[in-house]
Amino acid sequence: MRVYDPADHAYSDMYKLMIGMIVPRPIAFVSTVNEAGVRNLAPFSYFTACSSNPPVVCFCAAVRRGAEPRKDTLKNIAATGEFVVNIVSEEIAWQMNTSSAEVPPEVDEFEMAGLTPVASDLVKPWRVAESKVQMECRLRQILAISDEPGGGNLILGDVLRFHVLESVLIEDYKIDPDKLNAIGRMGGRAYVRTHDRFEMQRPR
Repeated sequence: MRVYDPADHAYSDMYKLMIGMIVPRPIAFVSTVNEAGVRNLAPFSYFTACSSNPPVVCFCAAVRRGAEPRKDTLKNIAATGEFVVNIVSEEIAWQMNTSSAEVPPEVDEFEMAGLTPVASDLVKPWRVAESKVQMECRLRQILAISDEPGGGNLILGDVLRFHVLESVLIEDYKIDPDKLNAIGRMGGRAYVRTHDRFEMQRPR
């Protein structure tokens, strides 16, 4: 077995290792607005839930190289304290990927990707109408891990409201995975569908 000490390798190589081994990763399709009200939309695959009482989700916005290391999503959330997490189904995979392009802050990624903005109930950022599940969130905390390129900013948000398409619900608050049809991120350019599943009973 090969052993890697991160201190001996470039961060970009450790990134390749991590995105190849921590798989599959769900995708947070995060919508925000800046202080001028311009809409922003971007996908993040360092994403998960971290509490259900209260319901809290988190995702990580990486630090980039260049003159502006902070992503628009991070700047908008820091300024407004609000965001929406839209779950990515296979039906909107192309639009999600389109929105990941690096564009100036004044570009509306909803328009660029051909997605429909719909007003939220409690927060200013718009929801993605084509997403089957959306979560309106208020910022709880931003935890800066590192300011170096490849570093991360962990964003935690309290879910104020869940929006779930009626057709993906089974009963008892359960969601039908076949109808949600979510996709996940693998390493490099690869994504994964969630069609092939198996079940196991937890030990008593």
